[in-house]
Amino acid sequence: MVLVHGIGRSLEDWQDAQDRLATTFRVVNVDLPGFGLTPKLRAKPGLPTFARAVVGVLDALGEHRPVHLMGNSLGGAVAMTVATTWPDRVASLVLVNSAGFGREANLPLRPMLYGVLSVLPVVGARFRPLAKEAGLRLNQALFADPAFATDERVRHAAKVGRQPDFRATFVGTLLSLGLPVVGSRAGWRRALLAAVVSAGKPALVVWGDRDTVLPVKHFHAAVAALPGVRSHLFPDTGHMPQIERVEEFTALAADFVTGVAVP
Repeated sequence: MVLVHGIGRSLEDWQDAQDRLATTFRVVNVDLPGFGLTPKLRAKPGLPTFARAVVGVLDALGEHRPVHLMGNSLGGAVAMTVATTWPDRVASLVLVNSAGFGREANLPLRPMLYGVLSVLPVVGARFRPLAKEAGLRLNQALFADPAFATDERVRHAAKVGRQPDFRATFVGTLLSLGLPVVGSRAGWRRALLAAVVSAGKPALVVWGDRDTVLPVKHFHAAVAALPGVRSHLFPDTGHMPQIERVEEFTALAADFVTGVAVP
């Protein structure tokens, strides 16, 4: 299994699920370049660059078997890009509150703005409390139960946001997808979805019904668009079911993956 996180996030978003899945499967958990604690690549950030990076990790590990790709948010679109560009490398897709199925996206622009202002000379000190508060509210908004925004998760998210390549990668990724000016552009979404349907990979789509980042109507769009897809909607759950419903999610994902015939 290969686990891919969302925009501005890190591999730690998958840690709880990784620990459980790794008792049965080989699990590779990756930072996308420029996010997490990983430096950016020379290539512009975006789906093609991130997809190449995922395949590059597998090559570096000498793992050439078809893998089960699991992606949350932006990571879902990255997983679909890998599956359509290197179909022989992918056995199945698990798309978790995945980007690519609708225009709307409520992304954390204010915390990033405050973060930039907080490091400026002279005026920076004035914005540091605002950056801290905005970061806390952002992390709480990812979950239906804000208690999942633990001090440890909030501190790590702040550390990720302070990495030298973070802001350029975040902004470059937004621009590559058409965000935030016009919402997620339809062109890349249509092309990617058509390629996914053509590839015909077994897929499981899961969502949280209280996602405030990618609303639940994207879940229904994904189910309607992908022939033969398995699906599950978690009640009282936000943008990261792999954290908020880790036991149920990992059991569901493991059952799905086990039933996939791997070439």
